[in-house]
Amino acid sequence: MSHPLHPAVALGIHLSTICSRNRYTTDPAPVIAELLEVAGDRGDVLAFAVGRWAGYYDDEHTAVLVAAIVALIPGAAGWTHEGRARRDAPPHGTTGFGPAYVPPVTRRLI
Repeated sequence: MSHPLHPAVALGIHLSTICSRNRYTTDPAPVIAELLEVAGDRGDVLAFAVGRWAGYYDDEHTAVLVAAIVALIPGAAGWTHEGRARRDAPPHGTTGFGPAYVPPVTRRLI
């Protein structure tokens, strides 16, 4: 049986996709306007989603949009640290790859 996403989670995903779709913009005004319109009265979800997005994707290619998000979305700057922490976290999972992977020791049979 399928369980639908909580509306706040679905909204956060939608807001993050707007940022990703426009990450290389040189004119962030329409993007900020779209984010504010889509979020409506859910400024808390907006700040959380786009603040984490800005922290995670902040680099020289996304600097214009990231700066606009931090400056123009109330509360977003407070969430950028979480996005940076997620970006800098080591890979995890069960695939056996990444910095924590230690190859098995090959044993010689006598």
